[in-house]
Amino acid sequence: MAVKVLVVDDSGFFRRRVSEILSADSNIQVVGTATNGKEAIDQALALKPDVITMDYEMPMMDGITAVRHIMQRCPTPVLMFSSLTHEGARVTLDALDAGAVDFLPKNFEDISRNPEKVKQLLCEKILSIARSNRRVSTYSAPAPVAAPAPTPAPSSVGSYGSSAPVRPAPALAPIPARTHAATASSPAPKRKAYKLVAIGTSTGGPVALQRVLTQLPASFPAPIVLVQHMPAAFTKAFAERLDKLCRISVKEAEDGDILRPGLALLAPGGKQMMVDGRGAVKILPGDERLNYKPCVDITFGSAAKSYGDKVLAVVLTGMGADGREGARMLKQGGSSIWAQDEASCVIYGMPMAIVKAELADAVYSLDDIGKHLVEACI
Repeated sequence: MAVKVLVVDDSGFFRRRVSEILSADSNIQVVGTATNGKEAIDQALALKPDVITMDYEMPMMDGITAVRHIMQRCPTPVLMFSSLTHEGARVTLDALDAGAVDFLPKNFEDISRNPEKVKQLLCEKILSIARSNRRVSTYSAPAPVAAPAPTPAPSSVGSYGSSAPVRPAPALAPIPARTHAATASSPAPKRKAYKLVAIGTSTGGPVALQRVLTQLPASFPAPIVLVQHMPAAFTKAFAERLDKLCRISVKEAEDGDILRPGLALLAPGGKQMMVDGRGAVKILPGDERLNYKPCVDITFGSAAKSYGDKVLAVVLTGMGADGREGARMLKQGGSSIWAQDEASCVIYGMPMAIVKAELADAVYSLDDIGKHLVEACI
């Protein structure tokens, strides 16, 4: 059965072009269009699409407000279109917090210049999202997860080497309630003196990383590196958002940054991030031969080479299998690998690749990963 899609955009040209691209795929059926957020809500209720594509800047009601209403009234996977600007990044992150599953750059030049590439990417996203876990019968915020109480410590440092401020426990972004029980059953982890925590993720990662990192105290003793599949224009805004929400410090990684306890470094979009045995970060140009820039495998592989068995790697929600080969290298060196469980993933692709390759030492639900990181490292 074809995936039913509702296309929402105030631009007549963009609505027609997206509809044409999607309709050319026999596995996808465009069941309707809407020109603003209010129409989108009405059409979502009437047509019950499997996926909605959504612009964010529209008359009468913007896309973010529409996403919030749709998630409350008829939860449906939403793919946002975003401009490749700092403001576009901020708005897109707001949309993901509101319940959108993923996003694509809204680039008219690419549609004209590379129609086949755009068609392939858009259709792949739609079909993957349609198979995701985000279609649920209700949408509600879970009970707040108690974040560990901050413990002031002289060794806690921020991104500029000063003592980390004590930040209040943040409110966590809501995620859809699941219609099936969590399958994670791994026991609580054993404590170990890890020299590095490395986390890789893709689709669904911005909200997942927020939920994990907001549970860590400012005194978290291990340096953290983060790899999120994201365009170059987005990672700085995402790091700034995480830094405001978390009690640890978060910044977009720069070449030469030093790994420190209580600091998470986010790989910059469009580039590759590696770590060395001296505790320094190397930022390299993105290699066009690689599908992902940044690539989880690249960062994990460098960590395996530099830190042997002293790495705790975590693979969160995302489509594809990026991270599997890097995790294999880490595992061969004696490091520990965790995977997010299927029930709490937006897309059970990257974690599934870890589990199927028998590389996972533990499988945990999203809301348990943060507390288990604290148990394992402190």
